[in-house]
Amino acid sequence: MSQVKIFTGSGSKNLAEKIANSFGIPLGNSVFQKFSDGEMSPYYEESVRGCDVFIVQSTFAPSDNFLELLLMVDAAKRASAESITVVLPYFGYARQDRKDRPRVAIAAKLLANLIGASGATRLMTCDLHADQIQGFFDIPVDHLDAASVFVPYIKSLNLEDIIFASPDVGGMKRTRRYASLFAAEMVVCDKHRERANEVASMQLIGEVTGKDVILVDDLIDTGGTITKAAKLIMDKGAKSVRAVCTHPVLSGNAYENIENSVLEEMVVTDTIPVKESSKIKVLSISNLFAKAIRKIHDHESISSLFIK
Repeated sequence: MSQVKIFTGSGSKNLAEKIANSFGIPLGNSVFQKFSDGEMSPYYEESVRGCDVFIVQSTFAPSDNFLELLLMVDAAKRASAESITVVLPYFGYARQDRKDRPRVAIAAKLLANLIGASGATRLMTCDLHADQIQGFFDIPVDHLDAASVFVPYIKSLNLEDIIFASPDVGGMKRTRRYASLFAAEMVVCDKHRERANEVASMQLIGEVTGKDVILVDDLIDTGGTITKAAKLIMDKGAKSVRAVCTHPVLSGNAYENIENSVLEEMVVTDTIPVKESSKIKVLSISNLFAKAIRKIHDHESISSLFIK
């Protein structure tokens, strides 16, 4: 059987080291050179010929992270790797997954095309913004679920009267799944935006009086939606409110918004590096990815990794 080698882009080094350690091998040696004008030239310091190569890189800002990933895939292909799996813990641009107004790009589809064209033979990711993005790829996609990390933590809190909340109508399916795992009810915050990253109004659909509420979302960007939803929920009589969000994009005034919010805590994973904050708790998703890499290498199903 071919040898597994795990490499990382410069944006996800800490997570990649945890994944490799959990898998039981050292992280592969690669170097990232830059010309004076910023042009990138990554290369491998060890042979990957005939190997199953896994390249870990989340595509958060800046967009250099994505271009670097494509160059690493191309380098592995030209170095005769047996297979090249892109391990994309956070898939940036996934929010642009449809043509919701005239004359806009479907960025998620464009990036999927580029990953396939670069020579990747498989993609592994976690909590896509929309499940149907898997269909944008012409290579196999392993879509992991962060619930396997969040659910044990939520259970450890021993909350007496738990209820789950979606911060918007688009997240109802994700929230309903968490609610079903706990045999709990769910509520929805119906929001209206006038422009991106700015919530104009919000209403709560459902009853939260005396409840311990868990807000569920795939990512948190500026924190505007989550923190407004949390305040609305507390104003409606909830006992407490927390949030679990897989991808901590945390741009703009996000850290300030979270610190000044009514949230008990914001629980995220390490798909994107996070600065220290008193209200943000980071759970590592490295073991989940390491287990998935082993199963893929052994040609086994990954369904056992999902909480049912």
